[in-house]
Amino acid sequence: MNHRIADRILVVVCFVGLFLPLACLVALLGDVMWDGVARIDWSFLTSYPSRHADKAGLLPGLVGSLFLVLLTGLICIPLGVGAAIYLQEYGQDSRLSRFIAINIGSLAGVPSVIYGLLGLGIFVRTFGLGRSLIAGAATLALLVLPIVVIASIEALRAVPGTLREAALGLGATRWQVIRHVVLPAALPSILTGCILSMSRAVGETAPLIVVGALTFVTFLPDGIDAPFTALPIQIYNWVSRPQAGFENTAAGGIVILLGLLLILNLGAVLLRAKLSKDR
Repeated sequence: MNHRIADRILVVVCFVGLFLPLACLVALLGDVMWDGVARIDWSFLTSYPSRHADKAGLLPGLVGSLFLVLLTGLICIPLGVGAAIYLQEYGQDSRLSRFIAINIGSLAGVPSVIYGLLGLGIFVRTFGLGRSLIAGAATLALLVLPIVVIASIEALRAVPGTLREAALGLGATRWQVIRHVVLPAALPSILTGCILSMSRAVGETAPLIVVGALTFVTFLPDGIDAPFTALPIQIYNWVSRPQAGFENTAAGGIVILLGLLLILNLGAVLLRAKLSKDR
């Protein structure tokens, strides 16, 4: 009898532990959607920020986020995939590679604000990049690089060893095996990890604030050395304003940001499914 009571209590605790966070998330999303969807229109997407809530738009933040994602991907994806190829295919048995792999796993759990301080010290001050778009992208690249490396290593590790052995048995070099056999087989998982890492970069705020991203911008960046803002920072600026009208404006920005994240995640799923099917 006591075991039955304990089992029932455990079931109730598990149900509450799963249902309560989900209910809170649904309620929060519902409230944001209710306040934000009515605010979204073409003018909201194509206008610049304003001190008047009914005239404020998010064009600089949206464009800045898209540029940041593009530059971050151009920096971190080649470095991350290249590092994963070396660690998994070339340096698998060395102490150095094992030491690097352990530290990469640890870096993935470092708070994002620490990367912001690192970017401030290296890119903004040491390299003299200032509060520029490239400094923000390089900082975000440091942030998501461990995720790209870990995802790529796991994708390469999932390729059966028999494929490598068969290609080597036919006379292919190690690089030819990697280029023509291993990478095509691991490509769906590698691309999925890269896209998901870009999703994290889109939603980051703390590192960009630390490296000097602007909160009120009435222009678009005209180069990688230009000042910039991002969608999360624009939302933060609206939330911090005392006027009641900016609550709906911030909710509209949150809906757009959630939509952008949903598109990236859905794109990762569809891309992996298509590449896996073609393979």
